[in-house]
Amino acid sequence: MGEVHTEVFLLAAGVLLLVSLLVSRLGGRLGIPGLLLFLGVGMLAGSDGLGIQFHDYRFAQALGTLALCFILFQGGLGTHWGQTRPVVRRGLSLATVGVLITAGVMAVFVHFAFGFPWLSAWLLGAIVSSTDASAVFSVLKERQLGLKGDVAPLLEFESGGNDPMAVFLTVGILELMANPGMSVLGIVPLFFKQMLIGAVFGVVLGRAALWILNRLQLQFEGLYSVLSLALALTIFAGTAVAGGSGFLAIYIAGVILGNADFIHKRSLLSFHDGLSWLMQVAMFLTLGLLVNPRELLPTAGLALACALVLVFLARPLSVYVSLARAKMPLNEKSMVAWVGLRGAVPIVLATFPLLAGAERAGTLFNIVFFIVLTSVLLQGTTLTLVARFLRVREEVPEVTQYPITYTPTGHNKNEMVEVEVRAGSAADGQRIMDLKLPPEALVILIHRGGEFLIPKGATELTGGDSVLVLAGETELREVEGKLHRPAGAV
Repeated sequence: MGEVHTEVFLLAAGVLLLVSLLVSRLGGRLGIPGLLLFLGVGMLAGSDGLGIQFHDYRFAQALGTLALCFILFQGGLGTHWGQTRPVVRRGLSLATVGVLITAGVMAVFVHFAFGFPWLSAWLLGAIVSSTDASAVFSVLKERQLGLKGDVAPLLEFESGGNDPMAVFLTVGILELMANPGMSVLGIVPLFFKQMLIGAVFGVVLGRAALWILNRLQLQFEGLYSVLSLALALTIFAGTAVAGGSGFLAIYIAGVILGNADFIHKRSLLSFHDGLSWLMQVAMFLTLGLLVNPRELLPTAGLALACALVLVFLARPLSVYVSLARAKMPLNEKSMVAWVGLRGAVPIVLATFPLLAGAERAGTLFNIVFFIVLTSVLLQGTTLTLVARFLRVREEVPEVTQYPITYTPTGHNKNEMVEVEVRAGSAADGQRIMDLKLPPEALVILIHRGGEFLIPKGATELTGGDSVLVLAGETELREVEGKLHRPAGAV
């Protein structure tokens, strides 16, 4: 009988994943964010829909924590430090001051408008105070939305860096509710301790992970995926056990690894990208199963009011105040204010009061769930429209998918780079053999008019060709100079 139950469970999990992916494909054509559809599938399959009974908040919290670990790790791996470095100060301001302002505005609103006790009001504000990394990363990818200036790197850095602040505020307020005699100032040293330990462990363990990846020689390539999983879990959980913020540590470690060379980097990045999507789908499905739509109706009016205040007052105010001294155009600040997507993080945090037996915990959970639905539906579906209105949208360059890959071993300095032959350059109309390219530079493939050509010395280049070149950094600069330099220039 146990085997039958296991098989039924696996069948249900497989079908739900498959349906979610098929529905998200359809939703992409209709402009509906996939995250919203994942939640919807979970809700339809739940107790008020197909009748799947799921009320295990502890399991949902554990799954959400695990999922966020890998989502933040993948977010760090995909962060280009060269683009992110200029926005670090602004990102940190949004991730700290911005989170506090958002939580404060929401607390004041629900206290005076709906009579919530101050601690309960602050708890709600803390839970919804951070943008969601999984929501921001996935919606920006899904929309293929190019954003001008520093908007995109700032949004990604903020969403990866503000979760630790929201987690700390939520846990800290629950401590205050459980211990009425505790002073608010008593939790401030704990915050700095968690952030400091998280940052130090992230840097140290991130560099250690890089050393291990490049030094530990495993027999099979597939084992490196297992190794990267083990390293990510060790960094996250080890930091948390030491009293630091595991969320901050795993993100920093991801940034360090993503901006360094290590063995099988390309395949590991692809693996963690797929794992991140799996975690997102599983997390949103589980959270959708957890809620009963009928229980949302009694709090719909209150929740809608909270959602509108969050989107149109708390988030914009937090952004404009946090970035008040930043040299950033108003339209870019306004775009940052609009992309304040709430996702799985607030729902996962809303399970903390339930497990702690806090006052109004059930009501808080339903309000938070409704806020997330409203945020993803309202903000997620209008990103392209708002970006166009604010004039911050730019075309995303099409990336050529070459039929070959190159994986650096971590021991050499060669790179495989795509270089465009500019029209009117010295290389336009010239044979490869006549360009006198460095002997160490190897022209591997030419992309022309949607077709791939195998290069020979007598192959003639034309303006607009994309040439795939394997060479060291110095040689690549020389190749780029020859393919870009105008004809007749010295």
